[in-house]
Parts: sequence; structure tokens; C-alpha cells
Amino acid sequence: MDNRKETYYVNIETGEVLQQPIEDTNFRIFADEDEVTDLMGLLGENYDDDLKTFGAAHIPYRNDLPENKEYDQTLNKVYEKIYVLGDEKAKRHIEGMGILSEPPISEHDNV
Repeated sequence: MDNRKETYYVNIETGEVLQQPIEDTNFRIFADEDEVTDLMGLLGENYDDDLKTFGAAHIPYRNDLPENKEYDQTLNKVYEKIYVLGDEKAKRHIEGMGILSEPPISEHDNV
């Protein structure tokens, strides 16, 4: 198992973690293989929860559905993970979004 940190680029919309940046890439992170695997798992959960909200979205006047809450929770987990692994630009962007109640402590913050 290689715990060496590499640079990756995360696209939230497509759920991809890439080794090379593309125009649509949202965030740059520094992660080892295990951290990338964890993040990809969270992105997969988020995709699954997103599919559940699609069916629920067709129920008029209901925005309190559990599917919406599950989607929001997994999306927050994704952003928390990106915040911990991300560069300063990623951290500032996520802080500016105001979606995290309290930004998690990054290992980069302790250096």
C-alpha cells in the first residue's frame, strides 16, 4: 500500500477523481490511494442518493422527503473530504459556499 500523496482533480458533477485536470474539474486535492478510494466511495454514494431524489422529485409540493436529506448528507460528506484533502483554493471555495457547519481540520492545517 502506497501512502504517498499525489495530486488529483475532483469533478463533483461527474463524480470523477482524475489525475489530470480538465476544464470541468472543480477541485485539486492531495491524497494517497486510500483517501482517493474513500472519496470515490463517497462520490458513488452521492450518485446513488441523487438517483433516489429523481424519483422523489416527481411528488408535487414535497421537499421534506428522506431522499433529499440523504442526498444532502452524502454531498456534505463529499465536500468535507475535499476540504480536508484540498488545496487552499478548494478550501476557500467550499468555505464560500457555506455548506459546512464547521470546516473540518485538515492535515495541511497542522503543518
